[in-house]
Amino acid sequence: MGALLGVGAAVFAAAEGLAIVARLPGRLRRATGSYETGTDNPDAMPLTSWLFDEIPDIDPAAYAVSVRIGGASRSVGYDELNAGTDEVRAILDCTGGWYAAQTWRGVRLDRLLGDVPDGRVIIVTSTTGYSRRFPAAEASRLWLATAMAGVALAPGHGAPARLVAPGRRGFWWVKWVASIETVTGSDWWQSPFPLQ
Repeated sequence: MGALLGVGAAVFAAAEGLAIVARLPGRLRRATGSYETGTDNPDAMPLTSWLFDEIPDIDPAAYAVSVRIGGASRSVGYDELNAGTDEVRAILDCTGGWYAAQTWRGVRLDRLLGDVPDGRVIIVTSTTGYSRRFPAAEASRLWLATAMAGVALAPGHGAPARLVAPGRRGFWWVKWVASIETVTGSDWWQSPFPLQ
């Protein structure tokens, strides 16, 4: 088994070296296989959504995210979210085969949620019904973004607000966020890939 792994690693290293020396397009891809498209240029980023989700038409003036923590809930409007000054440089690596590095601006989730008690998870849900679960400990590493690269998000990129989850693949980056709630449970109690 060790010899087989060693041979596989050597073949992979040789192929990567050949791609670099021969200046093949594959030398520019990430370890995930994705190619750069639209870094610091939101207009050049592809518009993608999960399976059959269509781009919703959401009026920012009427938009609000429902934030529920235990039995308490409140609405956070677009103006409050858009006034957020938390920034993060993160790479959106889409399972569609592309990636883009952007500077995202908005509000960190821990600022919206406050202290999330142990044993709870964060569920972020889109207006389309799509959702993802995160460990409560990640609240300070998740953003609800309203802008990228210094411009407001376009509808196809999740406007009025989308989740930014650095270090996770694109399907974790929920677009068109409608609600954020904390519940008792486990973040792993979901399909590794969304099924809806």
